[in-house]
Amino acid sequence: MSKPYRLSTGGHLVDRTKKVSFSFDGKTLSGFAGDTVASAVLASGQRVFGRSFKYHRPRGVVGLGSEEMNALLGVGEGARHEPNLRATQVEIFNGLSAVSQNRWPSLNFDVGAINNTFSRFIPGGFYYKTLMWPASFWKHVYEPFIRRAAGLGKAPEGRDPDRYEQIHVHCDVLVIGGGVAGLAAAEAAAASGAKVILADENPRFGGLADISGGTIDGQSLTKWADSKAAALAAAGNVHVLNRTTVVGHWHHNFLMLFERVADHDPALLSQGVPRHRLWKVRAHQVILATGALERPIAFANNDRPGVMLASAARGMVERYGVAPGSSGVVFTNNDDAYQTAIVLKDAGVGVRVVDSRARAEGALPNKAREMGIPVDAGSVISAVNTSWGGLGITDVKVASYRKGQGRVIKETKVACDFVAMSGGWNPALHLWCHNGGKIRFDDTLQSFRPDRHHDKITAIGAANGHFALPQILEEAYGAGSRLSGHGNLHPVPTAVQAEERALEPIWFAPATGKYNEGNKHFIDFQNDVTAADLELAQREGYESVEHTKRYTTFGMATDQGKTSNLNGLGILSEATGKSIPEIGITTFRPPYTPFSFGAIAGNLTKDLFLPIRRTAVYQWHLDHGAVWEPVGQWRRAYTYPRAGEDKHASIDREILSVRNKVGLLDASTLGKIEIKGPDAAEFLDRMYTNMFSSLKVGKCRYGLMMNELGFLSDDGVTVRLGEDHFLMHTTSGGADRIAAWLEEWLQTEWTHYKVFVTPVTEQWSQFAIAGPRARDVLQTLDPDFEISHAALPHMSFVEGKLGPYPVRLFRISFSGELSYEIATPANYGLGLWNAIIAAGAEFGLEPYGTEALHVLRAEKGYIVVGDETDGTTTPIDVGLDGLVSKKKADFIGKRSLEQSFLKGPNRKQLVGLLTEDPNDVLPDGAYAVAQVKDKPPMEMIGQVTSSYKSPTLGRSIAMALIENGRARMGDSISFPLPGGKVIRATITDTVFYDKEGAKLNV
Repeated sequence: MSKPYRLSTGGHLVDRTKKVSFSFDGKTLSGFAGDTVASAVLASGQRVFGRSFKYHRPRGVVGLGSEEMNALLGVGEGARHEPNLRATQVEIFNGLSAVSQNRWPSLNFDVGAINNTFSRFIPGGFYYKTLMWPASFWKHVYEPFIRRAAGLGKAPEGRDPDRYEQIHVHCDVLVIGGGVAGLAAAEAAAASGAKVILADENPRFGGLADISGGTIDGQSLTKWADSKAAALAAAGNVHVLNRTTVVGHWHHNFLMLFERVADHDPALLSQGVPRHRLWKVRAHQVILATGALERPIAFANNDRPGVMLASAARGMVERYGVAPGSSGVVFTNNDDAYQTAIVLKDAGVGVRVVDSRARAEGALPNKAREMGIPVDAGSVISAVNTSWGGLGITDVKVASYRKGQGRVIKETKVACDFVAMSGGWNPALHLWCHNGGKIRFDDTLQSFRPDRHHDKITAIGAANGHFALPQILEEAYGAGSRLSGHGNLHPVPTAVQAEERALEPIWFAPATGKYNEGNKHFIDFQNDVTAADLELAQREGYESVEHTKRYTTFGMATDQGKTSNLNGLGILSEATGKSIPEIGITTFRPPYTPFSFGAIAGNLTKDLFLPIRRTAVYQWHLDHGAVWEPVGQWRRAYTYPRAGEDKHASIDREILSVRNKVGLLDASTLGKIEIKGPDAAEFLDRMYTNMFSSLKVGKCRYGLMMNELGFLSDDGVTVRLGEDHFLMHTTSGGADRIAAWLEEWLQTEWTHYKVFVTPVTEQWSQFAIAGPRARDVLQTLDPDFEISHAALPHMSFVEGKLGPYPVRLFRISFSGELSYEIATPANYGLGLWNAIIAAGAEFGLEPYGTEALHVLRAEKGYIVVGDETDGTTTPIDVGLDGLVSKKKADFIGKRSLEQSFLKGPNRKQLVGLLTEDPNDVLPDGAYAVAQVKDKPPMEMIGQVTSSYKSPTLGRSIAMALIENGRARMGDSISFPLPGGKVIRATITDTVFYDKEGAKLNV
């Protein structure tokens, strides 16, 4: 169609003095400031906005806001392109570029429409029965074809140039929805002094007040809403958020709000304004004033461009001064749609009402008749006829109807170019249901409404199934006053509204011929799910509504079933003879509407995506030529090469320094978690495999941690700082994970424990002084405590000062040498490090890095979780079954560890390896095989977990997990390598250096 439909008057949201130029599918169009893409394109005469997903049928605008499922567009170009935006919510601005989706080569001529011709062969669930033969076609024909067809729109190209942000806030009352009910509730709550947030997804507040009849205190609803919104915006204790969708509700009234800050005006981006903002809100009370969504009616060809909801047709006229066509039919089962007929008539648009109810009586139907609007009561639209290609409506067929009628006998053709349909209104319950809210079916509304909720959330107004204006105001003001904690009720203004009679449900409008099968009665418009598809699912045994949903994909489109859900239940009810409550409902899940990945990421992109964590001594390492190694998010010194040294020589020098003199390691990255409370000891007994309640104050103990399956997940030394105070050390990469693990058990399983868990990794610098001269260096630092072996034996702890530095001193060793780990508050870290360097100079102290540390620990046979474990490794496998308590009643993983297959003799067990050629260094991960063959496959009996060249021993050493390894001591096994080389190695004990432990007990 090319006929423009902009009315000469009307449209209170548009400014006709400000013309706006934009493009749709490459064609330059114009509109006015305040227009949406939907209103401006419709005003130009274009009815088709997109193509349906499966059949590629032409589709036009159906809704007025976020319920829109047909008119999905890609907006913007290049890196700023965003797909699947609803044309009804995209505000136009100069230079906006919008493109339709799911069509080729053009919107009006789409090759994919051939699917519609073969629609009988590809009904709901067809993919479960086809594309199965021949099997060889799946990889090269079927799968590539399906992947190309999948999805709507295209992803943006290039790096997103815009900024996004997130904000965390608390409030007393969060009001969701800025219609009449939301404004009234927010006013009452704010009047009590409560901190209020009012959020609405639309650019303006008022909801549907501007297209609803009635007055409040003698004012039109629009004027009343505008004045209340302005007053709330000016209030100091109220934060109003327009263009903000509450996308989800979670436990304890945690909600996420998606604010479109600059989508409507890209000029704001150049001023540093974020494009989108994600609000994370914790509310004491939530008031749900989300209103209701009008539902379509299922009739033959109800998806054609020009068929829209009655509220959408009314909104186009009232808000934007756009007529949906030149002559139309309003098809309804309720009184509200008569307001649309009246508005259209006033705008000079020809209109006729088809009402499925036997008697169309009441204030609004009578007013329509008085205005000369023809009303066909007891009638339905039985078919919609279109021009070539289904691009525009030419006429509809109207037939008489009585409830329960299965087929049309006689039809009358009525010329028209649009249809406005209304099957009633559904309270918008998505947010109510996101977090377990229960709903109940209302026979009067023929829809679901809120029932009960375990959170502090209250539904009001249309969201609660109340549509009478006086009742809405009374409920809203009452809720705002009561939930804000104020004792006095806010006065309720006087409201006047035309009375409306109850609707009569109609889930399927009968038709003639093949149309009566329901294969063109569309339920889910975007996914092309018809009434016939739902009935087919029942015949094929998909009795559960959740199974039917997945079989047919009804309710799974981008609108999340906003307009299709209840109609689908109505069809299933009539097909099965069950009531709608017996059919049940599908699950509403966040988000309410899609929101951008940019908002989800916020500012955690580029350098902030995974921030590099640095210790207090980072700059010193950098200044002294450290080579870096990433460990989790940290950067640790790998080694410190000197002039003329390669990394291998540097590492060897550092190792020998620790073995023969003394070395200094920056161990600040080790995870440090303080655990405090009267139940701390019992809590640790449950978390670790070994006992910690028996640990004395001032002592340290090495512990193993398993998951529920009995597999090792972390290890480390825990210190008892006081009777109810422990300090847990974890691996550097596991600190955050273990802290979350501890909290998970405290908050979900052992909620009775009085324990606080506080991660303190960044609060402390920690350094290891290791080597035969470690005590000499420490003594030079002037400790105010005794450090002799008798006073501070291995696995002991003392707190005091080293000179001016407050410290916690742990006598623990990961090198097998005399060793101390010194912790000091991070702001003292660099000073203490420099003091140690200076004090150790006379003893030959050298800094050593992480690779030297790993060789040192491997020489002693110490494990590293993640190297000597693979996610299926138990303490028994690594030879640490002595650390698995036999006294404790329970601990995490205990029962799993009792399973016979975790104790079997053929499990892989940790052993040491010495290669036949001392110069051969086995690669990490090299496979041991039972027998070497010319080519794979070969039976794999284990793998290398750690392998190094030891300068201390003058040869290579390795550790490996080998099947039944401890029973094979002295055996020689083979490791075939790429290129045909085979390395032979002898299975040994894992401890290669100082088996007696004499070096660290001095």
